[in-house]
Amino acid sequence: MYPWAEKLTPWLANRFFVYLFFTPINFRSPDKELKAETFSEKFTLNINGKKVQCYRWGNSTKTILVVHGWAGRATQFRRFVKPFLKSGYQVVGFDGPAHGRSEGSRTNLNEFELTIQTIVKHVGNVQAIVAHSFGGAASLYAISHGLPVKTLVNIASPTIGDEVINTFLRAINGSQKTGDAFKKYILHKYGKSFDKFSSLESIKHVPPDFSLLLVHDEDDKDVILEHSRQLMKVYLLAKLIQTKGLGHTRILKDDQVIRDVVTFIERHSSNP
Repeated sequence: MYPWAEKLTPWLANRFFVYLFFTPINFRSPDKELKAETFSEKFTLNINGKKVQCYRWGNSTKTILVVHGWAGRATQFRRFVKPFLKSGYQVVGFDGPAHGRSEGSRTNLNEFELTIQTIVKHVGNVQAIVAHSFGGAASLYAISHGLPVKTLVNIASPTIGDEVINTFLRAINGSQKTGDAFKKYILHKYGKSFDKFSSLESIKHVPPDFSLLLVHDEDDKDVILEHSRQLMKVYLLAKLIQTKGLGHTRILKDDQVIRDVVTFIERHSSNP
């Protein structure tokens, strides 16, 4: 269907691509995630005119912020909660704008960055961020803009601007012409190219004492391993944990991955 739209009404196909790109699908939360909600302290923040649903597990002066990916939810990190609590942290998460129980139908990287910045100010003393997929790109983008967090764990996170667009084009069977039109739209609307929003650009502006752990599965079809490999070429201090057979989302439930992430943060957080 999309190729026909590109051929017959390319202007409409381009507008539809922009709409789809910024409109996340809201999936139903599994029962285990709903159970994790019941053990949290819930609070809301008004960010950019939208109520953002936030969650807090535990009660500590040291905070781990978890940031979900596109079409995700805070409770996807439920398996991380108890290990962090045992290590003396509290865990704070949120459903991003237009995600989960938060308001809105569309969102973008800038709004996610504003949300992260606002929550870190509200909570205080965030020792580290653990992020998945798009949440990793948003977290790194926020850190490059002065967010006072010096330890980041990015799990299955995209970094290459062109590959992000190409992945989306493949999903809807769109052509490179639509991708090029989208790049022009971004440049016109925001005054800078799409690549300037990518993690390959953000990593150039992190503080000198920044600690970064990348966790990526070699069988990830949604965000291929090359994203992490390219980031490591730019930021030589990054560490990579490469897994196999976990794909894009099951990696958040793997016990060894969780242990490795907690250990990394224990070693690199500013107030051990």
